[in-house]
Amino acid sequence: MSRYRLLPTPAQEAAPQVHCAHARYVWNLAVEQHRYWRPGRKSAPGYLEQCRQLTQARAEHPWLAAGSQMVQQQALRDFAQAMTAFFDPKNPTGRPSWRKVGRDEGFRIVGRRGQQWSVRRLSRKTGEVWVPKAGWVRFRWSRPVPPGVKSYRVMMDRAGRWHVENLQIGNMTRSAKGTPENPGRNVRQKAGLNRGILRSGWGLLVRRLEQKAPGRVEKIKPAFTSQRCSACGHVDRKSRESQAYFVCTACGFTCNADVNAARNIAAGHAVTARGGFRAAGPESREPQLLASLT
Repeated sequence: MSRYRLLPTPAQEAAPQVHCAHARYVWNLAVEQHRYWRPGRKSAPGYLEQCRQLTQARAEHPWLAAGSQMVQQQALRDFAQAMTAFFDPKNPTGRPSWRKVGRDEGFRIVGRRGQQWSVRRLSRKTGEVWVPKAGWVRFRWSRPVPPGVKSYRVMMDRAGRWHVENLQIGNMTRSAKGTPENPGRNVRQKAGLNRGILRSGWGLLVRRLEQKAPGRVEKIKPAFTSQRCSACGHVDRKSRESQAYFVCTACGFTCNADVNAARNIAAGHAVTARGGFRAAGPESREPQLLASLT
């Protein structure tokens, strides 16, 4: 996941909030239509029919027409994809449910505006992303933008910070079948892993933890925590004898590998971007906007 902090001007901050409300409203209407369905009743409308209904609603309600049609249609597309995943027998997921104010603040927009990319770089540390009704909004170019970006999601966290992010779950759950010329290996095992990842709902878990403990949840980079001895601090990949056992090659300390890694994280031995260890703990940060690119 690639996440970037948005830097909107005061005049630009109103538009994303309106988009969040409209996307949530359209999504919840789609949920209501599908919740109404029962055996024997006419099937709920699909994506194309819902788009036609959206066009009619925009003609009847000026407040809805004042928003971005692209944002509202994308909410319907996201719902249609969520329903497809729900009915997929190979990779079943949870049924799409209601979105709530203050908890589900976000919207997705496509990655192109005509023939021009909607993400562009201004300097070494600054870029711009196109947000409907707000124009070009600056963001911190904290990491390279992934190649092949086609859409991006703008969202607000509970602290009032906006983000643009790119979720890489699709890459993690990519099929291992390969091609007839180069067949994949351990295809069945990889399919089972993919189902487990999609079923786990990692994003939902993080969100719920942040709701229960606001300001106390920190995302730690786990690099080398499974290779570092929690007793003496020695780092050696050979100490990880297996998936379950850790035996330090320096001091001989023996422990469950997962417990050893958890102790390193709890002790603040997360690895920084420069490769050194730093003390783990919440940092004081000002409110910020963030976005994710996909």
